[in-house]
Amino acid sequence: MEDISRSPCISLCTSIVKGLGTIHAYDKTRNYTERFKSLSDINANHFLLYNYGLFWISNIMDTLYVIMTLIVALLVVFISNDICSPALKALSLNFILQLSANSQYLILSLISVEARFISVERLLEYITGSEELEAQLKVDPVSEDWPQHGVITFLDYKMRYRQNLPVVLNGLQLHIRAGEKIGIVGRTGSGKSSLAVALFRLVEPTAGSILIDGVDITSISLSNLRTKLSIIPQDPMLFTGTVRYNLDPFNRHSDEEIWAALEKTYMKDTICGLERKLQAELADNGGNFSVGQRQLISLSRALLRNSKIILLDEATASIDAETDALVQITIREAFRRSTVLTIAHRIHTVLQADRILVLNHGQVVEFDHPDVLKQRPDSLFASLLTASNTVAF
Repeated sequence: MEDISRSPCISLCTSIVKGLGTIHAYDKTRNYTERFKSLSDINANHFLLYNYGLFWISNIMDTLYVIMTLIVALLVVFISNDICSPALKALSLNFILQLSANSQYLILSLISVEARFISVERLLEYITGSEELEAQLKVDPVSEDWPQHGVITFLDYKMRYRQNLPVVLNGLQLHIRAGEKIGIVGRTGSGKSSLAVALFRLVEPTAGSILIDGVDITSISLSNLRTKLSIIPQDPMLFTGTVRYNLDPFNRHSDEEIWAALEKTYMKDTICGLERKLQAELADNGGNFSVGQRQLISLSRALLRNSKIILLDEATASIDAETDALVQITIREAFRRSTVLTIAHRIHTVLQADRILVLNHGQVVEFDHPDVLKQRPDSLFASLLTASNTVAF
């Protein structure tokens, strides 16, 4: 329990270090201090209980060994030398004294190993009990050029994050045509991000299935599935290494193709300004770039991959309005033959989509062209649009 209760403390410290600027900006230092104190107290309680337990066991064992030594000593005194020789009596006393120290050390060591074995259990869980690894045991091969069209079909799809939690996607039934540009909107907790989790199979379905070009995604390997899809997250991940490595880690593209992708995302001038250009080293998680620039680098990476299915999680949320407008044009032109799913936190970014998917409590409540939905007086999309003050009715 002491090891288990220590993990939240470490996790909180890591989060605080990463978000220190935000915590200071919103004056939440006291909140996080109190939260850390609470977690630290829980860990300290388990730590003290563990050590008190060891101390109690040690005292009990000492008492037992004193009794055993006393019994052996009495036997040595009262047993006749004819029955047990003096040498054997001395040997018995010597062994009982050694047994006391050695067995106590052995038992306390076994208890410590049991307590610390949680790390080994976690490693074994990651190696053998992983849901992802189990899911890859039975896979069917697909063609190298799959998916050719980018048709996505959800068939009564249900998903929950853990066994004892409620479903976050509840019976999704929808069909997305090849090359469609779909905007995904909904209130907080409606299931927008869970849709991306389902598509990349970060969590296995509770029921139902997802078909891409007629192929059930649970029937193919995770590595094959995820290499065929591209995602541009709201908080993009960049790796320690060169700019080129982050854009093309498998060296499948020439420098000319990389520069062309950077030009389309308006990052060419920024990279040219670096001393070593494409060979410039990135800090941890791209710390030498702003969030907006990291999103544009992630967009450049998606352009190079040229996937048939692109998922955008508010990919331009952290860039200025002028660059946002230019990038939206780039997305429409560069991905015109790809199926693009845009998770929108700002409604105006999906007003040009072919259709809008409106989610509520993990269910599809509306799925139509934005102009059609705007005209419906009872439309949830229209109410979200009004609340965002994007257009005037």
